[in-house]
Amino acid sequence: MEHEIWFTAILNKLLAGPVSSLVARLGVPAADAAHPIPNYVAMEILVILLILAGAFVLRGRLSAESPGKFQHLMEVVVQFTRDLSSEIIGHGSERYVAMIGTLGIFVVLCNLLGLIPTLETPTAAIQVTLGCAVAAFLYYNLQGLRQHGVVGYLKHLCGPMLAIAIIMFPIEVVSNFGRLLSLSVRLMANMMVGNVLERVFGEMIPAVVHALFGSGAIGTVVPVLFSALVPIIFMMLHIFVSFLQAYIFMLLPAIYISMAVAEEH
Repeated sequence: MEHEIWFTAILNKLLAGPVSSLVARLGVPAADAAHPIPNYVAMEILVILLILAGAFVLRGRLSAESPGKFQHLMEVVVQFTRDLSSEIIGHGSERYVAMIGTLGIFVVLCNLLGLIPTLETPTAAIQVTLGCAVAAFLYYNLQGLRQHGVVGYLKHLCGPMLAIAIIMFPIEVVSNFGRLLSLSVRLMANMMVGNVLERVFGEMIPAVVHALFGSGAIGTVVPVLFSALVPIIFMMLHIFVSFLQAYIFMLLPAIYISMAVAEEH
């Protein structure tokens, strides 16, 4: 059994009964009925609560005359998402801004959560990244169906020429499902490897300090600075990768949407 962090323990204490009953009815009974909620689900719930709390705070403080720092920050995020959507999707991109922006905010908060002591990075679990990928997959295909209709979308998947439809259709179907793998594994692998590297190098610091400075140097200025510098470097790298992967998770669904709703000429 994985180490249960404090927020997971709270959720399991409050919701173990209902959750165990629900998953049992779905045919996938929990391995431990007293602790049915794993850490990655608890971290997702925490991120959702943070997003909802931020939305309520922002709504209560919206001001055209004197916007606060949080409003300025969110305006930058919204404008960035609008520009990204407009550049990739083109005409009618406004309707997709909410979904693309929400994916980006959710992913970046999940990525950064592991920097907080006692919490974990939920996007290091394939279940979380696959769930986000499925949401993006369903969304862009539904938008394609909405734009073209069922028959029109199937024709869209068959390519521009009827003569090659028998080849293009299975390729497009496989390609679409391959996007699930691309979105989910890329994000999970980057965050998981980052966490592993931080943990491994963090555990190596005492041995490295001893090897470089000797046992008598423990507690002196240089070894202490060295011990602090290495975690800071990995934290900065974690932040950079977190934002980069969130951007990619906005960029790729935007590209998929543009391909799904594109009109044939």
